[in-house]
Amino acid sequence: MSSPINKKTLEHLAELARIKLNTQEEEKLLQDLQKILEHFEELKTLDTAGVEPMSGGGGLKNIFRDDAAAENTNQRAGIEQFPDKQDDYLKVPPVFE
Repeated sequence: MSSPINKKTLEHLAELARIKLNTQEEEKLLQDLQKILEHFEELKTLDTAGVEPMSGGGGLKNIFRDDAAAENTNQRAGIEQFPDKQDDYLKVPPVFE
């Protein structure tokens, strides 16, 4: 079986990735990529007919509460205690002048 990656393809990928490879690095990377692709070819031969597909990591569920507005908040008490306010907004000294 011929490998789907050759030296020309590797040079093209290196150019796209904007990396410079010397001859020794090219040979090593070419061998590594060929082994990786051979592994994928081996995986293609496996029978997965009875295997259910996974989606999103299994049966995880959200353990946090639903986000809902609280009814009896004491927000007004904080505004009333602030020294300088206008309507429902707190007035603070300017940060930038």
